[in-house]
Amino acid sequence: MATNRKLGRTTDIRVAMLKTLTTDLIYHGKIETTLPRAKEVKAIADSIIALAIKEKDNFEMVDTKIVKAKLDSKGNKVTELVKSKNGKEYLKVVKEETTEKRQKDMPSRLNARKQIMKKINKVKDSEGNNVDLPSKLFNEIAPKYADKNVGGYTRIVKAGPRKGDGAETAILMLI
Repeated sequence: MATNRKLGRTTDIRVAMLKTLTTDLIYHGKIETTLPRAKEVKAIADSIIALAIKEKDNFEMVDTKIVKAKLDSKGNKVTELVKSKNGKEYLKVVKEETTEKRQKDMPSRLNARKQIMKKINKVKDSEGNNVDLPSKLFNEIAPKYADKNVGGYTRIVKAGPRKGDGAETAILMLI
């Protein structure tokens, strides 16, 4: 007996579709799809959120040394004129060294991040910048559900039949 719904797709297409739906749910907080698809995505999303809740505070703050180009008031790189060994002059960018506090994931949180990335796709925002969905899960979604009992992080609301083919549609949302 099958443990999950086949959804009328081959395995690779079905897995890609479920990853895309799960990614959209986490990124937007709500999706509209057919009822069987929503039930499958609900199981995946609940497991991802449970993993994020378990590992949300499992990191340490470390000081990291960062070397970057020094910028002037206009935001341009500061350069200086330097002579080489053979007597030629060239412009060299002036570097400045600073220390910043950054989060360093502990091994179990790093593993959780990898497990989450297996189940979702990479996303770019409207400006073309990468969106870090595991960080969104750990920093925004997990604290919201931290006091909730295990499971039940998503809700399925039936939306009636679809106009074209009459398939039962549903809205899947994060509670």
